[in-house]
Amino acid sequence: MSILVEEGLAYLPEVSARRVRTPCGVYDGLVLPSAQSLAAVSIMRSGDCLLEAVRRTVPGVAVGKVLIQRDESAPGKEPRLIYVKLPADIAEKRVLLVDPMLATGQSAEMAIQELKRRGIKEAQITFINVVCCPEGLAYLAKKHPEVLVITAAIDDRLNEALYIVPGLGDMGDRYYDTPGHTHT
Repeated sequence: MSILVEEGLAYLPEVSARRVRTPCGVYDGLVLPSAQSLAAVSIMRSGDCLLEAVRRTVPGVAVGKVLIQRDESAPGKEPRLIYVKLPADIAEKRVLLVDPMLATGQSAEMAIQELKRRGIKEAQITFINVVCCPEGLAYLAKKHPEVLVITAAIDDRLNEALYIVPGLGDMGDRYYDTPGHTHT
């Protein structure tokens, strides 16, 4: 997870280049924005695994949480917003929105809408995830074209149950080893 977060940070527009002289030569590196200029917002609960990686990589980063759950009984399994807690000054920060899965894109879209309600512009948001599918990427690009998406993998498709195929299963269950978790 940390490598994915580091890669996501390298794409931020505020990153600048810096040459560093080492005992063996010159290294072209990057200077990240300060922790005070960033906020990491987790789409709970599975997003917390990426949030932990952000906090290890950028100590002191401001943290926010959004709880969005898919309503399995709804015809389109639409998400429901349950909880939002964000830093008071979040509109002044570059936001790293983290959630390991991007399936339909509806939960990410709902989280982005909550961020925008608090004064954050789309261009200030970087969405970092582990695996997504073409349908979710297309949906998010149509709804929020200025949000930068950083992902480790693009799987084949969504199936009829709206799960990513082949996907990871329930990332929260896998990461926290809770019931429902399958080892495949």
